[in-house]
Amino acid sequence: MTRDDFNAHCAALTATTNVIQWGNASVWKVGGKIFAICSVWGEGNHAKFSFKCSDMSYSLLTQQDGIVPAPYLARAKWVQVENTKAMHEDDLKAYINAAHRLVARKLTRKLQTQLGLAIPQS
Repeated sequence: MTRDDFNAHCAALTATTNVIQWGNASVWKVGGKIFAICSVWGEGNHAKFSFKCSDMSYSLLTQQDGIVPAPYLARAKWVQVENTKAMHEDDLKAYINAAHRLVARKLTRKLQTQLGLAIPQS
């Protein structure tokens, strides 16, 4: 997945906004809360993708080669996919969708309604 693909995918999700910050990182938010980031960090010049995930996903993903706890965000259960070979593009998209849902569920019901987020409270 390229940064452009990442941005297009995130833009297609409900009620998302994008800002460029932290040294040209593409930061995606829902309801003002970050759910996914794409940037070039550390060694190399390829895109790295970070996203919020569930406790179980965090535990499983960080055991895989090429996926590490996200710098500065690991305590909040974020991972960073360090190269495109670490995760298939379809899986990455599914995790980004899940990150969007995880963050959106934590918004107030009022804000969820204002943003048009139909999120089951299960």
